Amino acid sequence: MRGTLGYAFVLGGLLCAIFGAVVGIEGGLRRRPATRLWVERATTGFFLCMLGANLTMVWALVAHDFSVQYVSHVGSRSTPLVYTVVSLWSALEGSILFWGAILGVYLFAFARAQHDSRGRNVEMALGAMLGAATFFAFLIAGPANPFGPVSPVPPDGPGPNALLQNHILMVIHPPMLYCGYVGMTVPFGIAVAALLDGHLGEAWLNALRRWTLLAWTFLTVGIILGSWWAYAVLGWGGYWAWDPVENASFLPWLTATAFLHATMLQERRRVLTLWTMSLALASFALTVLGTFMTRSGIFNSVHSFTQSDIGPTFLVFLGVVVAVSIGLLAVRGPMLAPEDPLPGLASRETAILVNNLLFAALTFTILLGTVFPLVREAFFGVRVSVGAPYFNRMAIPLGIAVLFLMGVGPSLPWGRADAGTFQRQFLVPLAVGLAVLGGCLLAGLRGGAALTTFALGGFVATVTLRELFLPTFVRMREKGEKPWTSFARSAARARRRTGGYLVHLAVVLVFVAIAASQAYVQHTTGTLMPGQTLSLGGYTVRFTGLEEGADPHRRWVAARLDVTTPRGGHGTLAPRMNFYERSTDPVGSPAVASSAFDDLYLTLLAFNENGQGGSASFNMWTFPLVGWIWWSIPLFVLGALVAAWPKRRSVPVVSEGSTAAADAARGTA
Repeated sequence: MRGTLGYAFVLGGLLCAIFGAVVGIEGGLRRRPATRLWVERATTGFFLCMLGANLTMVWALVAHDFSVQYVSHVGSRSTPLVYTVVSLWSALEGSILFWGAILGVYLFAFARAQHDSRGRNVEMALGAMLGAATFFAFLIAGPANPFGPVSPVPPDGPGPNALLQNHILMVIHPPMLYCGYVGMTVPFGIAVAALLDGHLGEAWLNALRRWTLLAWTFLTVGIILGSWWAYAVLGWGGYWAWDPVENASFLPWLTATAFLHATMLQERRRVLTLWTMSLALASFALTVLGTFMTRSGIFNSVHSFTQSDIGPTFLVFLGVVVAVSIGLLAVRGPMLAPEDPLPGLASRETAILVNNLLFAALTFTILLGTVFPLVREAFFGVRVSVGAPYFNRMAIPLGIAVLFLMGVGPSLPWGRADAGTFQRQFLVPLAVGLAVLGGCLLAGLRGGAALTTFALGGFVATVTLRELFLPTFVRMREKGEKPWTSFARSAARARRRTGGYLVHLAVVLVFVAIAASQAYVQHTTGTLMPGQTLSLGGYTVRFTGLEEGADPHRRWVAARLDVTTPRGGHGTLAPRMNFYERSTDPVGSPAVASSAFDDLYLTLLAFNENGQGGSASFNMWTFPLVGWIWWSIPLFVLGALVAAWPKRRSVPVVSEGSTAAADAARGTA
């Protein structure tokens, strides 16, 4: 009964998506305003059907209805409730179903947000989005149907993948990533509508930027949570391995980031219109490519939990998306807006342009390294692999260049800069960067890439903090306001600018954390008997013995360790191995002691319960500053929220003496 009900919801959603896509595009092109209401109704119908299908599947999972095909594949009576619900997105069919629900929410929210707006762009945008929804609804109804019947009905199921029920981050990480992926559908629809209409007005560009920022924020959080999950669960001592599926999530993030910067040029100077639209379309195409990589089974990845035969279907859809995008850009793109020339090399406009070129180069580099093995094997039958050395060698210099421009761009004015501006804007930040470099050298730190990152981090942080708080200081001086009041009011008058600089600070944290944790990591291994110790980087751990226990869905063995920190603190860690009934290999759970300076990271490699108390073998790492990566999440989210918040009419609040202060008053970023 649940399977039939869920499939009926899916079919209803498919019909709504087809109807809305056809009516929306046709009505917009033929200028039929009456079709707007029908497209909105189709959008609401798709949303309700997808929501109903997902709730039905959750009902089947919680009720252990093994007559439903998907439940028989991932359900288990012994799985805790939270992981039973999480198993909705733990395998192919459920993840596509969950994707449909998120897409329904996005489309419904967009329709409601644009309900009172005028113009035919809205129905065409919804039509394009519902066209994408048609594809995913077709997948759910056909090749990836999770509601198929099972006969005979098994008494129990295998439960979700052991890795997916080993850490609470799996409750959060996939939904965040899916919200980022799916959210790119909205900018795609807006861009398609603008190209079909041949017009991109200021209001439509604002909508395009705002919806891209929302998806970008989810994608950012999802990527960082994914690296945290890899660090906290897999036990290999890392958080990013240039895995193909990791790269798949990073690619649309890069193009969306470039787009958010390009919109500033579009709004300010009306330049790079086609480039800006291309980035919006490319971000969606790359999410489709990323979904293909994740769910087709063509990559052997710890992040890809399924093998399937839907890869060709995804490739066809990707081909359609790319063909439509290129066709629209070629035929309709020149109609959007005239292009104005850039003012000169020493300007913020040029810095943003170079920033975009670097993001494009980084995207191409990572895309090439990710798909080259597939192309080589498909055409020549030769299996090759492209690993971390290629990506590090190619991506690190480009990343450092991007970091450098994060300090240069905000320091330059809009238009041409004179020699006095250069000296005034760059002298103090460069001095801070050199001071950071000197301090690192005096502390005995070595490594060209890491030291360069630290110096540039100091340079960029100084520029960012100055630009962030300059309007505050001006208001305090001119209006006599208290610091917090002045900051709140200046931020409210330039929300995009303030939010952008908060995000820049978060990016600096991530850059510095990656450089420190990679360049100065320490590692050792050892086998200990009870009472014996192992030391590394000022930490000492003493093995006190083994203990074991059981949860409803697994049993475990843990090694208890007393820890003494370099600063004289004491604590206890217990890395362990988890044994799942239907998993042939144990799943380790590292134990991590985090501080503001470094992490002590311990994994249990093996144990022997024979003898006096048993012995255990350990991997032991110290990672300087690695926690700064995860701690950047609140700053990313705060900056994005501030930037996306509807702004009030900007009022000049500063004197004419400072270019940066004048930019702040105008709300520029």
